[in-house]
Amino acid sequence: MEDFRRAYLRLCKEGGVEPQESIVAQLHESRVSTQACRLDLCGQSLSVETCSVLARVLHNDTEFTEVSFSDCMLSEEGAKVLLSGLFANTAVKVLDLKGNNLRSQGAEVLGKLLARNKTLRRLVLEWNALGVWDEAFSIFCEGLGSNSGLTHLDLRNNQINHQGASELALALKRNNTVEVLDLRWNNIGLLGGRSLLEALQKNKSVRQLETAGNNIPGDTFRALEQSSGHNSDRQSTLRESRSRTQVLNKEIHKLKEEKGRQFLNLMETIDRQREEMGHSNRSTSIQIGQLQEALNERKSAVNSLTAKLQMTEAALALSEQKNHNMGELLTRVKDEKEQERERQSRERKKAQEDSVLREGKLLRETQNMTETNIQLRNKVEELERRCKSQQQQIFEVKQELTNSTAELKLRLAQTEDRLEIEKRRSKQALEDMDGLRQKEVEQVNRHLEESERALQERIFKLEGQRIQLEEELSKAKAACVTERAQAEEELGRVRSQVRLEEQEHVSSVEEKLRSVRSSLQEVQLHCSQQKQTISELQAKNSQQSIEMDGLRRRVEELQQELAGKDQERVAEVSRVRVELQEQIGRLQAERTAQGGLKEKISALEREVKVLSSNHREALLDKESEMSSMLEKLRLRDAEIQRMKEDEANRASYLQSAILTYVQGSPLGHFSSPKK
Repeated sequence: MEDFRRAYLRLCKEGGVEPQESIVAQLHESRVSTQACRLDLCGQSLSVETCSVLARVLHNDTEFTEVSFSDCMLSEEGAKVLLSGLFANTAVKVLDLKGNNLRSQGAEVLGKLLARNKTLRRLVLEWNALGVWDEAFSIFCEGLGSNSGLTHLDLRNNQINHQGASELALALKRNNTVEVLDLRWNNIGLLGGRSLLEALQKNKSVRQLETAGNNIPGDTFRALEQSSGHNSDRQSTLRESRSRTQVLNKEIHKLKEEKGRQFLNLMETIDRQREEMGHSNRSTSIQIGQLQEALNERKSAVNSLTAKLQMTEAALALSEQKNHNMGELLTRVKDEKEQERERQSRERKKAQEDSVLREGKLLRETQNMTETNIQLRNKVEELERRCKSQQQQIFEVKQELTNSTAELKLRLAQTEDRLEIEKRRSKQALEDMDGLRQKEVEQVNRHLEESERALQERIFKLEGQRIQLEEELSKAKAACVTERAQAEEELGRVRSQVRLEEQEHVSSVEEKLRSVRSSLQEVQLHCSQQKQTISELQAKNSQQSIEMDGLRRRVEELQQELAGKDQERVAEVSRVRVELQEQIGRLQAERTAQGGLKEKISALEREVKVLSSNHREALLDKESEMSSMLEKLRLRDAEIQRMKEDEANRASYLQSAILTYVQGSPLGHFSSPKK
């Protein structure tokens, strides 16, 4: 801390900048306080020159791990200079820039800082304006995407819109270290919420995402919470599995160390036994040499006792034979020990190979499980796509029905208008014409009245069909609502039933469309006949062409009005279609999220069961191997103890035989008086 203060004063003196007393006092308080690793300049007014000096000091500083410049009202140039000093800093882990009103240049230099600095872990940017300029915020998001060390990012109250949220979503798709992201009190909206939800489908590191106060719909908000909660659950399960694998590795390492210690103890006991046997052999050889020297010294006195000497030679030959037998026994024991050592090394290698094979088997099983999970996900996605296509077909059929009914109504209205016009025209013509024309006009009127009655009857039929279709649509909507409630309990059964019902409904709708089209064709034929009669009347009444032109202009105006009304209806229908599509998308998103969560939960449960069973089997195998090794060691100790007892008995027998021989010889009688 003292070095930092000295460096700050020195650089201020070199640059001709007056050091701020508040900063010097703050550094002094930090040096005195217990938190010597924190630089807190909260609320200090920092000029551009002061920012340049602090940047030069922080460039090579290794003392501070937390730096706070909150509410310092940094200018764009000052923030750019100050943050450039942290590009190569390797000590600062927490940076607080709250309430500095950072804008375009601040966002750009923050993006460069995130791209270059690899030690920063937490960044607080609350109460700034980074999202006002889209290009600068995109640079910030590019730096975030290339960063590999940041875990906590606070972007509250930064005026981020839906475009900025989409850029942030692209950055999150490439970033795999950010765990906590706070986006409260911005203006992300529906589109931004959807882009963030799409990013969370690929990002598995964000375990906490705060999006309150962003005008995000409730379903998207809940989907975001579910995705972040799923990521947190996944990280907790990964941590548990890692801790379990570490514990198992430690246990395996302990078992290996215990086996190594047991093997070393066995080798030490074998070496000690060899040394003891060599010591006993050396002592026996020394004793035999001493006896031979004593016998050679006394050969001159015992020339008369050749028979006894021969007996002694025979005893010596027997002892040599026994020594030879003992040497052979020793060689056999050595060979057996070598064989035992080789067998143990082979068993150890075999155990290592078995452990390697088990690890490979576990890896293959995990890979197979992941492949099966991917296949199941692909199948679910295909089924969902098929459901979407069927729903889209149903919606198109409904739209065609509404369009056909609207066209029929329009055509009927046009025919009625034309019929009324023709009636007026025929009445005016009949008043001027003679009796023959009056008869023809009366016949035409009767024919027109019959056609009107027929058309009205068909209109009533079509309206009844339309009412039936509307009732069927309402029934279908009620069925969809009930099916949605039931789908949460039994998804598989309801899907099959829905598909069958949709197919039947589509077939019935297609049949009704065929009937409606046939009726339309009949109406069109009747209209063509009426047109022919009208053309005949026009040919007969050519003198009234002027009135006809006026009537035509009126008809054109009415057609324009009808076209305007048609456009309004089309706009209303398109709006209703968009709303229905949004509702269908939300329902499908909820369904996919629930299905994915259930599948992932079942997959995780299966993985946990498989891992626990494998760990149990490995522990049982290790315990059986340890028990077999302990049994072998016990048998080997018993065998070595038995060999020691045999060697001790043989040495005692040899010593007693030599003593009895020496005491029973006449030389022993001669030597006893000397003693």
